[in-house]
Amino acid sequence: MAGDDKKQPIVKKKIVKGGGGHHGGSWKVAYADFVTAMMAFFLLLWLLGITDEMQREGISDWFNNPAGIKGPGGASTSMIKLGGTKDIPKGDGKKSEQQALTTEQQVEKSAQEKVKEIEKKEDKKRLDKLLEKLKAAIESSKELKNFKDQLLLEITPDGLRIQIIDKKNRPMFSLGKAKLKSYTKVILRKISKIIVQEVPNRVSISGHTDATPFPKGYIEYEDRYGNDFRKPYTNWELSADRANAARRELVKGGLPSNQLGRIVGLGSSVLLDKKKPRSPVNRRISILIMNKSAEESMLRVEGNVKAKAKAKVKIKAKVETKPKALAEQGAH
Repeated sequence: MAGDDKKQPIVKKKIVKGGGGHHGGSWKVAYADFVTAMMAFFLLLWLLGITDEMQREGISDWFNNPAGIKGPGGASTSMIKLGGTKDIPKGDGKKSEQQALTTEQQVEKSAQEKVKEIEKKEDKKRLDKLLEKLKAAIESSKELKNFKDQLLLEITPDGLRIQIIDKKNRPMFSLGKAKLKSYTKVILRKISKIIVQEVPNRVSISGHTDATPFPKGYIEYEDRYGNDFRKPYTNWELSADRANAARRELVKGGLPSNQLGRIVGLGSSVLLDKKKPRSPVNRRISILIMNKSAEESMLRVEGNVKAKAKAKVKIKAKVETKPKALAEQGAH
């Protein structure tokens, strides 16, 4: 029994601690991360190359506030306000407004500005051409040449202005009246024809008087029944009536009514010769062929005035409207 035990083979168990297969594939993960990072880097370079400064600022602003959360004070720079954190400055209002515009809006705005600039240049060319045409007509026309010293032409910031002024022995109107002299009618009609031929711009007409007060301060007239009446009348009314008289002659000369923009009487508020308020040159008719900027400004101002007037009418109507019961109580 003892001999048999000695001959029995001895078995040894050896545990091999490996894992070489796992370590053999780890470099692939690292390489994939590297390739991804390089791809992102080149993509970033490409994006920086195709965008302008304004677009890059817009992208930066989006990363500063991706959620676009807004509160009572405007857009927030962080989703959650944490103690000790600092808000990112937004810059001035103009920059934020530019960033808010999309590329398409920016292109459209730029195109509109270019169109306006082109229109402005074309408008100036037309008015310059009209000025030369009027000067040539004054020199060549017998009717106009005789009044050369009474026709003042100049380019102003609002357009081309033509002034027809009085002279001591050669007035444009009958004394103290809005009745045009026969030669004044000829001048206005010739000017009208040239304006119509050259420009489509709107026309503004203003009447002016000197500082001499209107005699008596009233006019007398008779109605159709033969009754005599007095009507308050000053240089304001006289200048407005003279402007309207000039308007009628311009229309007879061919100027379309829809090309007229404004008819005003300024009395003696805008003197041509301030040192001599009662000088005849202060009595004049001023015809302004407006440029596009002046025309747009006039329409914008008049539009706002009309809008405010309508608002006042509505408010007044609401105030005057009372419940029937209250109205009856007020009647007692």
